[in-house]
Amino acid sequence: MITKSQADHKGRDEVYQWIEFLQQNPEDKATQEKIILRYQNLVESIAMKYSRNSMIHEDLVQVGMIGLLAAVRRYDASFGKSFESFAIPTMIGEIKRFIRDKTWSVHVPRRIKELGPKIKKAVDVLTATNQKSPTIKEIAVYLDASEEEVLETMEMSKSYNALSVDKKVEADSEGGTVALIDLIGSEEGGYNTIDYKIILEKILPVLSEREQQILRFTYFENLSQKETGEKLGISQMHVSRLQRRALRRLREAIQSKSSEVFD
Repeated sequence: MITKSQADHKGRDEVYQWIEFLQQNPEDKATQEKIILRYQNLVESIAMKYSRNSMIHEDLVQVGMIGLLAAVRRYDASFGKSFESFAIPTMIGEIKRFIRDKTWSVHVPRRIKELGPKIKKAVDVLTATNQKSPTIKEIAVYLDASEEEVLETMEMSKSYNALSVDKKVEADSEGGTVALIDLIGSEEGGYNTIDYKIILEKILPVLSEREQQILRFTYFENLSQKETGEKLGISQMHVSRLQRRALRRLREAIQSKSSEVFD
């Protein structure tokens, strides 16, 4: 009869055989799957420890699996170290690197990401030692960093999570809510168009009927000066001269502060 200890020993020997075989045959999917299934619970438990919420847990499991396979490739049994003791730090390293580099809502420099956890630890230590919350200067001295770096890191750490534009906020005293996206304004070009139209309506009367026709044909109907001349029964040169004169008179009218134009 095989005891539990003997079964565990046999199982460990089998895992090391799989690892050795996979190192020699890295493309063997069947052996790779056996190792993954064997350590699946271990990877899940490590990922759970670092999951801040359920949204990233599955990502951390996948990252942990990548660390597991990396450990398989680099493991050397001749050092006398068990595979588990070698693999666990590798998986944790991959997970921490993923959290540091991939889970921030806003891009921030790496030095900020690395200093953030140190500041948190420093605050805990100094609070326990001095029985009061530490000042920025005390934190900076403890970490051998500048006060500016500490302040910058503390401020940038707020960028770890960004608010969704669909987040509801209170809109009135009766408890009504509105989404943030509905509070974000945008430039409305139509107002300028209306202003230009009002100004144009006021100053067009300073032009003769023919000048107004020439501007309408060339600028609103996109006719050439030659086509405009044919419509009006005049030469292209005459159209060009009248167009220049009309534009000059419009510029003068716009610049004028005469109440006859703008009132």
